Amino acid sequence: MSEVAFPLAIPSKENHQMTLHQEGPLFILHLHNKDNRFTTEFCRGIMYALQVVEDIFNASEDPIDMAFITTGEGKIYSNGLDLMHAVSYIPFMETYLLMLRRMLTFCVPTVAALNGHAFAGGCLLALAHDYRVMRNDRGFMCMNEVDLPSSLPPGMAGLLRYKMNPDTFRNCVLQGHRFNATEALNERIVDVICPGNEVMDKAKELALKWAPKAKSGIVYRQLKEEMYVDVVRLLSAPYNRLAPKM
Repeated sequence: MSEVAFPLAIPSKENHQMTLHQEGPLFILHLHNKDNRFTTEFCRGIMYALQVVEDIFNASEDPIDMAFITTGEGKIYSNGLDLMHAVSYIPFMETYLLMLRRMLTFCVPTVAALNGHAFAGGCLLALAHDYRVMRNDRGFMCMNEVDLPSSLPPGMAGLLRYKMNPDTFRNCVLQGHRFNATEALNERIVDVICPGNEVMDKAKELALKWAPKAKSGIVYRQLKEEMYVDVVRLLSAPYNRLAPKM
């Protein structure tokens, strides 16, 4: 594996939508492309960052501590899909669902540092992490498909269903409820809440706590694949078969 120079601009220095940093055993992906709406390129960028980290993980001769953190910019973690792109480029959805699957079953512990709003596709990306830290002075987690309106592909619905209790799932999908930090913590959607200026420190603290679990090697991913076996199956369904039903 070729040596990676950090910080790493992704997809490129000329088209700089996100930055991958390394701080000891922690790899931090800072998403900073406007309001971080998902396009095919943006999803591929996240998956490229995951591949860089996975390659480093696999190249280690001995078991090592490692964890992966994502965060956004300003008041927004991610505002979800770029709807114009999603509608105009049918293959996009398969790329987005693949990205969720990769994050959900990633080989090391993952933490979403929610610096602000996580709406729709951004909410799903946060839920695909192992742990979530959310600021308590600004921002909501929300699935607003009922208000667009738009249906949910089975993989997206399956991820929500697994990560939420039944009442929370109902309120999230059928009401489009906007969960503030206190509600998200009470409903066990997030693990830690704190002021915005502490989100990254708390995320690092949580990541360092669980980074030693990466020493289990391939077993860590295998455990996730078994935990989420039904969600993985739903996320793997080809979108072109689902499109007529959407």
